[in-house]
Amino acid sequence: MGPEQLTIRQLLDRVRSGGIREVIMGTSPTVEGDATAADIAGRLAGMPVEVTRLARGLVVGSPLEQANKAMLADALSGRQRL
Repeated sequence: MGPEQLTIRQLLDRVRSGGIREVIMGTSPTVEGDATAADIAGRLAGMPVEVTRLARGLVVGSPLEQANKAMLADALSGRQRL
């Protein structure tokens, strides 16, 4: 999906109109996805809305041996206390 297919202007209009408390980013865990999420978060900065991102990391049920450094780093940064 390219920038022309994103509906960022409509998202910003909806947030400005009120009633939206949180925008949850669900972009791909790639350089492009991270850049898109950062761009949108920057555009939402200063608006009365919380900007969060879906957790990333290890896939449930997959062995640790299949994880790479980036997956492990994401999983560690999003860890929760038991």
